[in-house]
Amino acid sequence: MHQEILTVSTPGRGLVDFTADIRRVVRDSGVATGIAHVFVLHTSASLTVQENADPDVLFDLNGWFTRTVEDGDRHFRHTEEGPDDMSAHVRASLTDTSLSLPVRDGSLLLGTWQAVYLFEHRTRPYERRVVVTVQG
Repeated sequence: MHQEILTVSTPGRGLVDFTADIRRVVRDSGVATGIAHVFVLHTSASLTVQENADPDVLFDLNGWFTRTVEDGDRHFRHTEEGPDDMSAHVRASLTDTSLSLPVRDGSLLLGTWQAVYLFEHRTRPYERRVVVTVQG
């Protein structure tokens, strides 16, 4: 078993591809066949596997979340950190905080057009911590 904590810098709301970092952790683990478990240590960011070929997919996905869960919704009581506070928590609850990804032949096994993204739900930049545990 091998575990590392990664830091993923975000520019603010949107999706950040950090697949290369996970691939490195898997490679460094020495595990030939197993699972890479990825877990974000925050409540206002999440993880997703999405297409990496057409940036419009990420644009549209982010846009859908922005329209569906609006910042500053008057029904939200939790607003201590600003109008994007509770909406970020709702967005994170609608997506994943962890992913289990296959490892085969010592490499992360993803489909041709798949990448792993940290989905930042806050509007300002953050340094997010993500735990990657590789078991085989």
